[in-house]
Amino acid sequence: MNAKSPMITTDQLLMSYSLGKFPMAKSRNSKKIYWIEPRHRGIIPLKGFHISRSLSRRMRKGGYRIFLNSSFDAVVEGCADRDDTWINDEIKHLYQKLHFEGHAHSFEIWHDGTLSGGVYGVTLGAAFFGESMFSRKTDASKLTLAHLVDHLSRCEFALFDTQFLTDHLASLGAIKISQKTYRKYLERAIFQTADIYSSSVETDPRSVLQRITQMS
Repeated sequence: MNAKSPMITTDQLLMSYSLGKFPMAKSRNSKKIYWIEPRHRGIIPLKGFHISRSLSRRMRKGGYRIFLNSSFDAVVEGCADRDDTWINDEIKHLYQKLHFEGHAHSFEIWHDGTLSGGVYGVTLGAAFFGESMFSRKTDASKLTLAHLVDHLSRCEFALFDTQFLTDHLASLGAIKISQKTYRKYLERAIFQTADIYSSSVETDPRSVLQRITQMS
């Protein structure tokens, strides 16, 4: 990893994504930003999302609402609201600028009028780079990811990059690939065209469940 001085521009950030790198700080109080390029990368195959029986039951039960870009700043704050975080003030401001420019997006889940979880990330070509997610309610992050995978598929995205592979993501079908393989996927995806607004957000969990089950 290489240290980066403050005042990164959004153009520099998008260029780094196109080269397979992303920024992180050591902590919320750190003044340095580092460009990270893992030797192995986590991705969620858009046709390989795994829905367990318990998650399937939870989706059928409903009782939640999903939105796109309704509370971007709140999602970033939710992701940073933990004891140990790599999201410092510069990263917050940088992604707020990207959101304003139309390159960063949030996917949110609400229960009873309260934001209970969300994911934010960056789009470039037909690639979605998931940056971080948070959950304040049981299964909120799983439900959000299920709807996000469905939405990206319907909007013709080709790559869902999760940066790293965690046990949580692996349980949902995420896999680990080599840096070399990732670069091949990335090169193809960024030269394709996808629009996160080309399809409306699905409000019926049963429809999402049916489509994902058919694709898996």
